[in-house]
Amino acid sequence: MSFRFIRETGFKHKFGAHVGMGGGIYNAVTNAMNVGCNSFALFLKNPKRWVSPMLSDDDASMFVELCKEHGFNPRTDVLPHGSYFINMANPDPAKAQQSLECFLDDLVRCEKLDIGHYNFHPGSSLGSDHEESLKRLAANINKAIEQTSFVKIVIENMAGHGNLVGGELEDIQKVISMIDKKERVGVCIDTCHTFAAGYDLRDEEAWTKFWDEFDAKIGFQYLSALHINDSKAPLGANRDLHQRLGWGFLGLECFRLLANDPRLEGIPLILEVPVEPKDDSAFGEDIKLLEWLVGKSKDDKEVLERSAELQKLGEKERKEQLAKFEKKKEKKPAKRAKGQATIASVVKKQKIEVKVEAEAE
Repeated sequence: MSFRFIRETGFKHKFGAHVGMGGGIYNAVTNAMNVGCNSFALFLKNPKRWVSPMLSDDDASMFVELCKEHGFNPRTDVLPHGSYFINMANPDPAKAQQSLECFLDDLVRCEKLDIGHYNFHPGSSLGSDHEESLKRLAANINKAIEQTSFVKIVIENMAGHGNLVGGELEDIQKVISMIDKKERVGVCIDTCHTFAAGYDLRDEEAWTKFWDEFDAKIGFQYLSALHINDSKAPLGANRDLHQRLGWGFLGLECFRLLANDPRLEGIPLILEVPVEPKDDSAFGEDIKLLEWLVGKSKDDKEVLERSAELQKLGEKERKEQLAKFEKKKEKKPAKRAKGQATIASVVKKQKIEVKVEAEAE
């Protein structure tokens, strides 16, 4: 069987993508091969339904066999994404229980497929007491762990919008502190969400600062995966708007740093960048971009040229999102971006960046 993008297996970083599983969950394996993945994510069922038919034994067996055939270890290389409806921080007991049941159903599917990790969004307080919502979330994770055997539950950080849990690293730290079996819990850092929540990642100083804070507050022993996305919206915008790598406000340097950070070797590094309907070539292209960045320095002439090309491709959307960001902040008191200057200075800096790009054309 021939694939559109050649899978390169010589890298220590396991670059991959969130691929489709339509027509049978086993199709996710060949879809991953088709875009050159060394790890992959998938949905285990329809993410917009509470209940879906259970996986058949034949489909599960075919998934396991295809993973073996193509050299994927389901225990380490596959990162399913949880259903969107799940909110185990919900203050309504009946709705929290419904979420727990959907969550458990996903975990049972993981273990039937011999998948070792499961990623999910930590949910929302829905306006209730924030600390109490963290306690509810941790209690439900503990219940899920007790009713399953081996799958590690991986908490994803969020963009800091509204009542969402997980926009602050402290939220995740507090939840982990309440988990009884800590070997069964991990963390997935999403680069777009991180930036949206106000943590800068755009240069070596900012990159180092964030990961130092992550290690101090949570600990690298819990880092289980990354979601790799640029951001259409500016720093601290609290907007979950994924973008192609190098097109957004994070820029290519963030992903060069990622591709050369030895601390990120051996874990799933999953692209969730926008793709065209019925054409996921963007995944293959961005995986190849990440692989190309391995070993490159920040002042490499080709890297600088590629960065400028990609920034031009995303310029229109960056300008649109910056204008929305400014308009929104005019209506609210300025507040500090996490660990950075005030929102006003962030806006000024990003306006200058956009202006410089326009003048350079």
